[in-house]
Amino acid sequence: MIKTATKDIQTGAYTATPVYTKTGQMILSANTLLTAQQISRLEFYGIELVNIQEPSDIAANEDSAPQTESASYSQKVRESEEFHTFKADYHEKSRYLESSFDDLLNENIPVESRALIDQVSTLYADRLTSLSVFDMLHNMRQIDDTTFAHSINVALIGRMMGEWLGFSDEDLDVLTLAGLLHDIGKCTIDPNILLKPSSLTPKEYEEVKKHAANGAEVLASQNLDERIVETARYHHERCDGSGYPSGLKEENIPDFAKIIAIADVYDAMTSNRPYRKGYCPFEVIAAFEREGLEKYAAEYIITFMTRILDTYMGNTVMLSNGATGTIIMNNTVHHSRPLLRLSTGECIDLVKHPELYIQAII
Repeated sequence: MIKTATKDIQTGAYTATPVYTKTGQMILSANTLLTAQQISRLEFYGIELVNIQEPSDIAANEDSAPQTESASYSQKVRESEEFHTFKADYHEKSRYLESSFDDLLNENIPVESRALIDQVSTLYADRLTSLSVFDMLHNMRQIDDTTFAHSINVALIGRMMGEWLGFSDEDLDVLTLAGLLHDIGKCTIDPNILLKPSSLTPKEYEEVKKHAANGAEVLASQNLDERIVETARYHHERCDGSGYPSGLKEENIPDFAKIIAIADVYDAMTSNRPYRKGYCPFEVIAAFEREGLEKYAAEYIITFMTRILDTYMGNTVMLSNGATGTIIMNNTVHHSRPLLRLSTGECIDLVKHPELYIQAII
């Protein structure tokens, strides 16, 4: 095992020994996968050093770690056969998408639309519900946060939004492909800027913003539904006119771009970035509550917030005061403030406790 400073721990590592607070309370057991949220929990309790498993031990522990009654919901998901199957399939799809992007950008090999759509739809077809897909994605984003993984996540979330909205099979396929290809323009941006481990300068940010127009230009040369090209160009536009590249208002933004914008922001904010750890999903939902109806189309953002709540029912969460509990009832008005059953057995309605908020899903 390797004794590692908490600030230096990378997501995807496993604890070699249990982790205790200074008062002797165990907060993580041995063989726990360290996600961004778990690392935040360590920092919350002031844990400075953690015993981490050697890389050679991790694969064996992933497959053999025993499941106990005290395991969190996320731990049970990660230990399931379903998750291991999904993870292997997900990595395969990510490599396929990367290869497709390279072929198009470097060799001018046309996009194979049907093959790309099938890559995403087969990730959950006949296996998973929309609820369990979010279980998978929540745990996958602690392992794989590449541009290609982000594109798959956005395609999956976008497709589920289309299903919630009652789209036809044909439109679902177009929306899926729009999600997969929305960020292809990122591949034209200097990777030193995209992977910069600190805040961008104004000049660098202007360079990154070019990816929307660059991506639309690349896709315009392909035999694709125009809505896919529009999504690449306009997925950073906002209904109040605050977006880019054109500062469009709601009535001028294509519908598919409005949908993918929500999926893109949700996944980007909950994923790790070189300059920050991913936010807790409930922090993102709270941000949508504050400004969602101004920046995003009401029909789409309300549908998203209402339906995504169901995907987090039963999850174990940590509150801002360090207490842990399980989500037992959603609040359809104040979406980020559900009813919890704490580990002490007490039930708490977060609407009645504005001083508290959900800091992490654990």
